[in-house]
Amino acid sequence: MSKSKTFAAVAALTLFTAAAAFAQAAAPAKVADTAKGKAYVDAKGMTLYTFDKDSAGKSACNGPCAVNWPPLMATADAKASGDWTVVARDDGSKMWAYKGKPLYTFKNDAKAGDTNGDGFLNGAWHIAKP
Repeated sequence: MSKSKTFAAVAALTLFTAAAAFAQAAAPAKVADTAKGKAYVDAKGMTLYTFDKDSAGKSACNGPCAVNWPPLMATADAKASGDWTVVARDDGSKMWAYKGKPLYTFKNDAKAGDTNGDGFLNGAWHIAKP
C-alpha cells in the first residue's frame, strides 16, 4: 500500500473513532421549554426531576419510590462526560445524574413538557434545570 493510501486509511479510521466517541459523549438529556421554563427532558420529551433526599452521587429513590419516579437509566457501559455522571443504584443498575444529582421522570406526567412533579412531597422534587 502506498504512503498516501495508508495515510488516508489511518485518517478515515481516526475520524470514525472520533465520531463514535463523540456520539457516546452526547448528553443523555436535552433542554426543552416547559410551562415553568427551560428544563432537562429525556428522549421522549418527558421532564426530568431531582430529589432533595438524594446525596451527591447516590439515589435515595428505590423500590416503590422508583415506580412513581422512574430513574433516567444509563447503560452498563455509559461513561461520565462533563456535568453528566453515572450513578450506581442499590440494585446494581445505573442511572444518569446531572452535576451529581440523580435524574428521574414522574409517572403522573402524561405528555412531553408536563411538570406535575415539581414541588411534590412538600417541595422535595424539583425540575432539573440547565
